[in-house]
Amino acid sequence: MTTTEGGTVLIVDDDREVVRTYRRYLETSYDVREAYDGEDALAKLDESVDVVLLDRLMPGVSGGEVLDRIRERDLGVRVAMVTAVDPDFDILEMGFDAYITKPTSHDELRSTIDELLSLNRHAEDVREYHSLLAKRAALREGKSTYELERSEAFADLEERIESLRCTLEAEAESYTDDVRFVATLRAIDDEAVGGDADG
Repeated sequence: MTTTEGGTVLIVDDDREVVRTYRRYLETSYDVREAYDGEDALAKLDESVDVVLLDRLMPGVSGGEVLDRIRERDLGVRVAMVTAVDPDFDILEMGFDAYITKPTSHDELRSTIDELLSLNRHAEDVREYHSLLAKRAALREGKSTYELERSEAFADLEERIESLRCTLEAEAESYTDDVRFVATLRAIDDEAVGGDADG
């Protein structure tokens, strides 16, 4: 698995024009692979893939099912859901690392991939924290303040984020020699603060 820009990205979408567009965005910086349905994606996924850009709605094996099977295989690959589906509370049970609502841009795709590649693979707490922040940001975008305030699931999410933030702060003191780890924590912390400001 690669941990810097220049990794391998698997694009999974049943719309070939979308795949072609994403390939144009990414092929100058990454090794790009393509899959046009869930089964094809799972067949092409191996330990050399760093990031999967996964469409949520596909005929046959859905993006959600593909995501579940990716996690069952425990490859450590980062997964960004790239979808036209507005986020709902069901995303709290999904194991993605980032959630991008279509239409997306060149800059958004590139920055998301770079961010996922920079996450230190051995720091599972960082991966989980990043995933929780992505879920919170997606729900804040798609739900009203009233809905969020009435949701026990969202309240639980906020508690998990705060608990994990405290854990990461403690871990950071032990990893002061790991520049990448500390930089990743600072970047995620900045992202959390920015999200709070937007909310």
